[in-house]
Amino acid sequence: MQVIITGHHLEVTESLKAHVDAKFAKLARHFDNVTDVHVILTVEKLVQKAEATLQLSGAKLFAEDHQEDMYVAIDNMVDKLDRQITKHKEKTTSHR
Repeated sequence: MQVIITGHHLEVTESLKAHVDAKFAKLARHFDNVTDVHVILTVEKLVQKAEATLQLSGAKLFAEDHQEDMYVAIDNMVDKLDRQITKHKEKTTSHR
């Protein structure tokens, strides 16, 4: 899984990179067919925005979250992606 982190009006520090990598490592445990992840971290005045696009085998998932703290925004965004991945995984597996 390749994780690309981009910052808009924000310098992406090592601690932000480590936090994002740790959170996406948990997603890789749930579903191992994640091929590419593009994370964009943005600061707009008082709002911190985190958004990510996941390329799966057969689907492309997107999630974003706005918070006052960037780490909380990343956590909420990963939770949204986790729900989307489990829903996609249930759709693709045969229930018979």
